[in-house]
Amino acid sequence: MVVLVVLAFAGAAFDLVLYRSLLAGVDDATAGRVRAIVDALHSDSPDHLDSVLLTTTQRVVAVQLIAPDGKVVKRAGSAPAKPLVPITEFNFNLRRGMSDDAVPDDDMRVSGQRVNTASGEYTVLVGGGSEAVEATVRIVALLVAGGAPVISGVAAAASYRLVRRSLQSVDAIRSRVAEISTSDLAERVPVPTSRDEISALAVTMNEMLARLEAGHRAQQQFLSDASHELRSPLATIISGLEVAEAHPELLDAELAIDTLLPEAHRMRVLIEDLLLLARADERNLMVRKEKVPLDELAKVEAARVRRDGCTIHTAISAARLIGDRAAVSRVVRNLVDNAVRHAKSRVDIHVGSQDSNVVLTVSDDGGGIASADRARVFERFVRLDSDRARSGGGTGLGLAIVAEVVAAHGGTVSIADRPGGGTSVIVTLPQQANR
Repeated sequence: MVVLVVLAFAGAAFDLVLYRSLLAGVDDATAGRVRAIVDALHSDSPDHLDSVLLTTTQRVVAVQLIAPDGKVVKRAGSAPAKPLVPITEFNFNLRRGMSDDAVPDDDMRVSGQRVNTASGEYTVLVGGGSEAVEATVRIVALLVAGGAPVISGVAAAASYRLVRRSLQSVDAIRSRVAEISTSDLAERVPVPTSRDEISALAVTMNEMLARLEAGHRAQQQFLSDASHELRSPLATIISGLEVAEAHPELLDAELAIDTLLPEAHRMRVLIEDLLLLARADERNLMVRKEKVPLDELAKVEAARVRRDGCTIHTAISAARLIGDRAAVSRVVRNLVDNAVRHAKSRVDIHVGSQDSNVVLTVSDDGGGIASADRARVFERFVRLDSDRARSGGGTGLGLAIVAEVVAAHGGTVSIADRPGGGTSVIVTLPQQANR
């Protein structure tokens, strides 16, 4: 219907332009003949007028030369014996293209002009045939009227076929998506061979399914690891309580302090870590904006681990930032605990400022981390080879929490080799919170 309406308007406009163009050609021909005869009468008498000027063509169909007394003294073509139009309609200026309604009972457009000659004032009238113009325009209109429905039908059939073909691809994608469930996210939608928007949609949906599959797989691994980590302290607590139930005399302060309470604390810390990471996954890890003395936090953690007998070397200068004090303190503690756990004999803590950032570097002289594993250690529940650890402990969430907290503050964390062997973890935080 749209094509039909457009063709109707375009055909009507074309027909109108064609009609006006053909009429303009007729008027140009008649006006040119009038000027030629007038020029000839300036030098010749009407009796010696060149016969060529009185010939007719397809456009010029009538020529009249009218004497001062109103009689037609010369005529050619279909010109009658009396003037085509009253000569009072003309003056010494050329008048061209009078409507064919001016000539009764004849489709003719008239151009004319008066001219002074040696024998008096004559009037030159030249008629142009508009009937051929109208016939041509009528044929064109009929062709457009007959061709428009055919063209519209072809366009409708082609549009139907193309849309149906496109919708078949969409339906195939929809059917495959309906079959995909969370238990089998490895399925992919079919990608059409055509390089169009439907193909781009299928590729985008496959990329989305790949991300969903990776996220689902990570979630399953996370749940499995979390269950495993929670099972161990919970089993220890249950076992201790069952022993106390069977042998009440064994439930004493030593069992509670040395066994049950540490495992309960370990489970509480693990649950808090899991909740923090869950909030980070939902992008709801809120960061308070307060003054954080990073240098003081580093000194506190260095003093804490020194009491445990570890050798700590510090190079701490003034460093302040705007952020979440509790979260930044947790970053420092996790990094120091991780370094102490893997160090052979020494841990270095450096704090300073660089440009508009504060930089925290925690190093240990342990076995180091291979380049291929440096990004992986920030994943959850990741523990490297046992020879990296000087003692057991840790849930594999410490560095993951560090990465999330640093990202929430708009900073970066990276791992580098320590001069002399070992590992350095470098945290860079902006002094002004970005988030």
